[in-house]
Order: sequence, then C-alpha cells, then structure tokens
Amino acid sequence: MDSHDTPLCDLLPTLQRLRTAWQAGKPDAAQRRADLLRLREALKRRLPEMADAIAADFGHRSRHETLIADGMAVLAEIDHLRRHLRGWMKPRRVGAGWRLWPARAELRAEPVGVVGVIAPWNYPVNLALIPLATAIAAGNHVYLKPSEHTPRTSAFLRDLLAAAFPPDRVAVALGGAEVGAAFSALPLDHLVFTGSTALGRKVMAAAAPNLTPLTLELGGKSPAIVCDDYPIEQAAARLATGKWFNGGQTCIAPDYVLVIGEGRRDALVQALRAQVAARYGGPDAADDYTRIINDGQFARLQGYLDDARARGQEVIALGADHDPAQRRFAPTLVLEPGDDAKLMQEEIFGPILPIRTLASLDEAIAFVAARERPLALYPFSHERGAIERILRGTLAGGVTVNDTLLHFAASGLPFGGVGASGMGAYHGRAGFDAMSKQLPILWQSRRAGSDLLRPPYAKVARFIDFLVR
Repeated sequence: MDSHDTPLCDLLPTLQRLRTAWQAGKPDAAQRRADLLRLREALKRRLPEMADAIAADFGHRSRHETLIADGMAVLAEIDHLRRHLRGWMKPRRVGAGWRLWPARAELRAEPVGVVGVIAPWNYPVNLALIPLATAIAAGNHVYLKPSEHTPRTSAFLRDLLAAAFPPDRVAVALGGAEVGAAFSALPLDHLVFTGSTALGRKVMAAAAPNLTPLTLELGGKSPAIVCDDYPIEQAAARLATGKWFNGGQTCIAPDYVLVIGEGRRDALVQALRAQVAARYGGPDAADDYTRIINDGQFARLQGYLDDARARGQEVIALGADHDPAQRRFAPTLVLEPGDDAKLMQEEIFGPILPIRTLASLDEAIAFVAARERPLALYPFSHERGAIERILRGTLAGGVTVNDTLLHFAASGLPFGGVGASGMGAYHGRAGFDAMSKQLPILWQSRRAGSDLLRPPYAKVARFIDFLVR
C-alpha cells in the first residue's frame, strides 16, 4: 500500500462520519445549490491544473480533449442540475385511483444518505464529478474512490473537493485494488461504479451482503452499422471522432463497424485513412493524439493485433508513428476478423477498429442481437425505416443515430447500460431520481370509504361488489 493510500481501517469510520453529519442536517435546496455552485467555481478555476494532472497520468493527453470531456461536460452537467433542482425536488402528484377517493397521492424525492462513487481512469474527472454532483443535487453526502491508475488526477480531486466541501460532507479514499474492494463492501446507501464488466461483477458481489443499491456503468462491444445508403465520407468522419477521441479509451467508443454492401468496406478504409491524415498528420499531431494510459494496456492492445495477424487477418496501421516507448498506439484497422479473434471477443478500449462486411441489414441486426447487449449503438442511415428496424431488432444502453458518443452529452437523456453493459442510469433527472428514494405518500381524508371495509362484511357487501366490478 502506498503511503498516500487511505488505510483500510479508516474507510468505515469515514463513512460513519459522513452519515452522522447527513442525519444531523440533511441538505435543503439552498445548500445543494450552493454546494454545486462552489464545486463549479472551484473546478473552473483549476481547469489548467486538472489538464496538467491528467496529461501527466497519461504520459500525454490532448489538452483540448481534456477540456471538452473532463471540463466542459462536468460544468454543463452542474449547470443542468442547478437549473432544474427546485422543480425536481417538488412533490409530484400521482393518481390514487377512484377506489381510494378522496385520498390523494404523491411522490417525494428524498435523499438516501451517503452515496459511494468508484470512478475509472479513462475520464477521471468527468466520471468522478458528474455522479458526485448528481448525488449532491439529490441531497446526499458523497464518498469518492478515484482510480489508482491516474494518481496525479486522484490527488487533484482530493485537494479540489477538500477545498470545496467540509470533510463530513464529501470524502475521498485513495488506493489500489485492495482499497477498492473494501470500499465496494462498505454499507453505503447507494454505489455508482464505472468500469469493466469483469470488475462490475466483483463490485456487485461485494455490495450484495449489504444489499447496497447499485448503478453499474460498464462497457461492452458497442457496434456501428453503416447502411448502404449512408455517405461513406461522412460516416468515416464521425466514426473517426468516436473511435480516436482519447486514443479510443472511451467506454462508448464504436468497438467495431458493420458495413452493409459489397465494395463499401474498401471505400470506408480509404476515407478513414484520409481522416487520420487530416487529424493527426500535421505539426500538431503530437499534441492532439492521446497516449495509452500505461504499459499494461498498451501490451493488451498489441496482443490483439498479434492475434489478428496470426489468424491471417489484414491489419492496417493508419499512422507511421506507433511508438511503444511513448505508449503512442497508431490508429489501426483490422479487416474481416472472425468471431474467434480476441478483439471480437473482448472490449477493445483502444484505437483499433475492426471492420466487417455484411450483405444485408438483416444480417447486421442478427449479428448484434446475437451478442451481449452493448453500452452504445451507432446506426448510420438516412432512411427512417432502416433506423427503426435496427432499433426494434437490437437493444443497447444508449443510441446516437448518424453520429457517435453524443447521447452521453445530452443531459436530458439517461446514461446507462443494459445486461452485461450495466444497470441503472444517471445524468440529469435520471441520476437525481436514482440517488433519491422516490417516497410514495398517500394522504387520507377525514372521511373515507375504507372506514367501511371491516367486518361484519355482510353490511357492506354491495359496496364491495361495487369496488370489484
């Protein structure tokens, strides 16, 4: 255990401190709004420091990508939470049904207590602070466990949050797998985990003895389907953004592409080659292309290409600057990989893009439907009928039609997986509701028909017959 790691013996006392403080004074609307504003202002002031910390952890990460994904996204989500908070906190009238007349019913969004957040390394600020801000908006206190793979960013988050919040409102636990396992087993009131499906299973098992409610944001092999009517050049441009943003280290990046129609695959390859040359072939290429996070991830990705070559599959590097010493992994295509190839069995999570050709849309739909449900799906077609066929025939955590990634940025859309790609959702109202208890309340009137529903039932038999008609 590193000297900066949180001792395991401190985890439960910290949780108890957070819960005791929450019980003593549950945050009202004014405090929640003030907390969110203070977090926003603190992050906004320290964006340059944030970008430096993330770049140092990655070896190099595009500063502009950091400002978009870990700066803009968090600030926009905080703005959305603050804008809608009062409306979301208001009790919602719901129908009680005529049989309970004149009683009335409502739902109240009540905070649950202490929400735990386990954040990953690929977007280490975004995926820590968006669920944290959502939990605060819902009136909870928060215990954050950032990734050990981005230690400088984790230290930045610890310092940022210590400056913005008292220690009994937000706390941070630092450490590796041992700390993460113990954190997952804490009796939290809700736990948000973002990471791999394999780790998600372990988190779920650790949380099970406490029956901790979970939001699991996992991964999977998110497909893109390029229909035969869609312009290849535009598809290539949008696929390139989705695949090579952050060096492909994005849970909703297009994992593989299914191209409908003979001859269109080679045109897509040439269009993708042109996109890489335009984006990363100039003098700013060293600044604009993000590195792989560590040597272990680089070796894993290289293993996929070695396996593909060993199987006789065509591997096309779209850049000549593949450099293991700097963990710079060139954008790479793999053509027509079989189902037995490793990169078709595991989430790639890097800048490798497999492309397969299929003869018809029905084949593409069947291909996707036969596999575990992905976190994202990207259908490309200008024919509404084709898009509807894809949506009816498949199921994914979220969909962006004719583009990639952008459904994540829409605060009004829930973000979450389904099946192997996760459970539950957050962002905007969905996150606020998930990190609240939707408390049902029935208000009975002074006089009610239910007063009659007691023995001897013979006296009210006609009334009961009326109720069960």
